[in-house]
Amino acid sequence: MATNTTMWIVIGIVAAVLVLGALAWAARSRRNHKLHSEAERIRGEVEQESAVVARREALADETAAKARAAKAEAEVKAAEAARLEERAQSHRVSVESSRDDLDERRAHADSIDPRVKADTNDDAEVIDDRSDNRLENTAGAVEESPHAAHRR
Repeated sequence: MATNTTMWIVIGIVAAVLVLGALAWAARSRRNHKLHSEAERIRGEVEQESAVVARREALADETAAKARAAKAEAEVKAAEAARLEERAQSHRVSVESSRDDLDERRAHADSIDPRVKADTNDDAEVIDDRSDNRLENTAGAVEESPHAAHRR
């Protein structure tokens, strides 16, 4: 009986080890399945967030392209503004030259007009009996003196 009891003890120990091994395997399998499910959930989230990041990247690229276009447009406008400023300066020089020419011609006209006497301040004064600065032309029509407008 002692051998028989020993054999049953050995069989019991082996069965207990097998049951503990099966329980350990089941627990490990359940844990692996849970970890696998968690990993799949994380991968799904990453996939969704990757799409959001890709859209944001596309938006950033589009915004950068718009910024480059706006900068190029601003450079074109700045060049146009510089060209127009140069043109305006050219017109100013031309106007100044024309004014000088007109002043010289007015001075010449004043110097040859017998009704204008030279003033010491280099300002011409029209000698006219009429107080309203109007002259009568040869046809009898009344018109404004050409120097009256200049003096105003």
